[in-house]
Amino acid sequence: MQVVIKVEKFVSILKEHDLKVTPQRIAILRYLEIHRTHPSADTIYEDLKADNPSLSKTTIYNSLDMLKQHGLVKALRLGSTVRYDYSTNRHHHFWCRRCGKIMDITGDDPCWKDMVGDDHRVEEVHVYLKGVCSTCLKKKKEED
Repeated sequence: MQVVIKVEKFVSILKEHDLKVTPQRIAILRYLEIHRTHPSADTIYEDLKADNPSLSKTTIYNSLDMLKQHGLVKALRLGSTVRYDYSTNRHHHFWCRRCGKIMDITGDDPCWKDMVGDDHRVEEVHVYLKGVCSTCLKKKKEED
């Protein structure tokens, strides 16, 4: 199954946020929409450079930072690495320590509400769970 995403969608998104429309920004947004794997900036660069010869690592980093500032992507700091998420709705992440895969966990866990109380307004919550994913557990079980 081939994923077809119209360029016009990303042109509209960039214009809605008063951002300059460039082929590089469109390529990055399109990549993140298709690849929901929470890639690093280096992964995005490596995957896009063949089809975008004018693309540089600096362009990737600057574009991701600008997209993050405008709320179009989220940056996830997991350990010593930063990964990017196109889904900006409220959700958490599970990070497998064996395969490195990062998975979205939907839902809003209100456990922090009691800790903060009503005196504050929470605008963001960053939660990631680290462990071993079901695929890796299954592989381990088969190896034993």
